[in-house]
Amino acid sequence: MQKKNCYLTLFLSTLKLSAFTFGGGYVIVPLMRRRFVEGLHWIDENEMIDLIAIAQSSPGPIAVNASIIIGYRVAGVLGALCTILGTVLPPLVILSLVSLVYAAFRDNAIVNVVMGCMQAGVAAVICDVVISMAQGILKLKKALPIIVMVLAFIGQAVFHLNVILIIVLCGLIGAINTLQMRKKGGQDT
Repeated sequence: MQKKNCYLTLFLSTLKLSAFTFGGGYVIVPLMRRRFVEGLHWIDENEMIDLIAIAQSSPGPIAVNASIIIGYRVAGVLGALCTILGTVLPPLVILSLVSLVYAAFRDNAIVNVVMGCMQAGVAAVICDVVISMAQGILKLKKALPIIVMVLAFIGQAVFHLNVILIIVLCGLIGAINTLQMRKKGGQDT
């Protein structure tokens, strides 16, 4: 693909995803995966999981972080600029327009019902993200990632551990595992 077409595809892909997705970054992640892994085949499944993990652990909105990382991975700095512009432009325009009429709609019962229905849809998409990412980990058939995934879930869901603590611990476990694999000559655990 020509660079010009690549940049346009990156911009239009993230623009469409951002413009027609409600619920934030965790909703847009499976759609990015579908577009860039399954649709365009620019990124493979395992790399996408890694990119999303980096985006999630970086400060800032996950949708913007993911778009920057994906754009950079596909087409360097200019690709990252195209994807970030495509990601932030729709919410910027929509929020600017909404702010003009917010006072008139904030107490409207119909608007409140519509927003409640959107929350249900967002919950379903987030469940899809969790299931897709868990399936990717389970497909690896490696004990350590599965154990870490289960313990991270239990740590947050049962013990209400701080998510930052969980991310740091998972990062440390991954780093230690990577160092051990390199010492052993690349054997998987």
